[in-house]
This record gives sequence, structure tokens and C-alpha cells, in this order.
Amino acid sequence: MSNLNPDEQIKNLNLTLPPAPKPLGVYKPYLIVDNFIYVSGHGTVQEDGSLIIGKVGVDMDQDEAKLAARQVGLAILSTLKENLGSLTKIKRVVKVLGMVNAVAEFEKHPFVINGCSELFADVFGTENGIGVRSAVGMGSLPDNIPVEIEAVFELA
Repeated sequence: MSNLNPDEQIKNLNLTLPPAPKPLGVYKPYLIVDNFIYVSGHGTVQEDGSLIIGKVGVDMDQDEAKLAARQVGLAILSTLKENLGSLTKIKRVVKVLGMVNAVAEFEKHPFVINGCSELFADVFGTENGIGVRSAVGMGSLPDNIPVEIEAVFELA
């Protein structure tokens, strides 16, 4: 693992964060309780603000869906950075819940959500970037996005 802090690691990995998404309903994008920040479900927001859309097994394969999950991870990091000022205020990933919009026969949900989990491990390091996780399939997701992810982080 690099000795770079998470903000430096974003630059080192040549990652570009998309704009932090605004709520599309009645909810907060994040909530701080005690020493934890709970991040609401995020979708596949790209750099231009548009969404990656499609159902896994119909419109895209598992590799494309994994890239979509990585993009969701970038959107989550964007929300954290915009609202906390720096990713150095994150101590560790606690929990990730990944939801995959897939056909009923699809069985590789954990592979897809690895796109986000691997990103967090790259940014925060394997000790602090890997938490507990669930990866589940859904019959549909808002706006037909392929992946939605929510997460909990411990604050530094």
C-alpha cells in the first residue's frame, strides 16, 4: 500500500470524480451519527452528470456492470469529498451494500460489486478500504441504472 493519503491516492490513480449527485427524492445524501457517516444509495453518475443505464444480462455483461459499480464508488467518494472537504476525514470503510439490476438468472452480483470494493481498497488501502459487504440482485433500480450502492464509513 502506498503511503499517500486518500486525496493524494485519487490523483495518483488518475481518477476523476463525477459531480456529487443531488437527492432525487426526500432524503439526505449522507448523515453523520456519532463517528460514522452513512451514505445514501448512489447510482452510476458519470463525469458529465449523465447515468450509465441498463439491466445486467440484457443491456450489459458482468464486466461492464463491474465498471458501472466502480463509477458508483467514484460518485460516493465525490459526495464524501464535497461534504467533508477531504477524504482524509474517512478512517475506514465499514459496510457496503451493493444492489445489481439484473435478470433473474444472473448470479455474479459479488463480482459486479467488486468494482466499487476494489476502488475503495485502492483509495483507502486494504486495511481501511475493505469492510463488510452485501451484494444482492434486484428486479429493477431507479432510472434503469445497473448498480446502486450505499455505504457506511467511520470518521477519522
